[in-house]
Amino acid sequence: MKTGGEVFVGIDTAKARNAVAVAEDSRDGEVRYLGEFDNTPDAVAKLIRKLAGRHEKLHVCYEAGPTGYGLYRQILALGHACVVVAPSLIPRRPGEWVKTNRPDAQPLARLLRAGELTALWVPDETHEAVRDLVRTRAMAVEDYRRKRQRVTSFSLRYGRSYGGKTSCRGRHKLWLDGQNCTYAPNQDPAPKTVAQS
Repeated sequence: MKTGGEVFVGIDTAKARNAVAVAEDSRDGEVRYLGEFDNTPDAVAKLIRKLAGRHEKLHVCYEAGPTGYGLYRQILALGHACVVVAPSLIPRRPGEWVKTNRPDAQPLARLLRAGELTALWVPDETHEAVRDLVRTRAMAVEDYRRKRQRVTSFSLRYGRSYGGKTSCRGRHKLWLDGQNCTYAPNQDPAPKTVAQS
């Protein structure tokens, strides 16, 4: 039986459990912390159905983060409004640095009700997959560049300078394989043999 009109739901998402708070539809409406719920599709669907059974209209929001956009898509598929907000765009009071579930969920619900949250554009699954691929490639290229720089710096510290044009390619790798360190701590350890008893 529906007992209320609109309700605004703030969700603080995490890997295992989501903290949920609701704000009633009026300026002085109650903001309640409902607790933590498993972050699984079944648990989310059960929670949303329960709230939808009590209220005529749901407005849901959560902060963008490592949990992705699966929750957003699930809530839309259940027929309810949902927005994803950027953490950097959430209004906070000076000195408000506490990062725990309850203090994060309740302000989200309150700010959503007040219309003070800025929604992000949520990519569809194709855009998200391409974006993840591009970001992963960029991180791999940057990681490779740093590793090359470390190898070059290590060689230069010990007076070893490759005379070729490009580093970390075929000839440079052969040159690296031929290098020996004269300092005992920098040499490869000799393979240990297991003593036979």
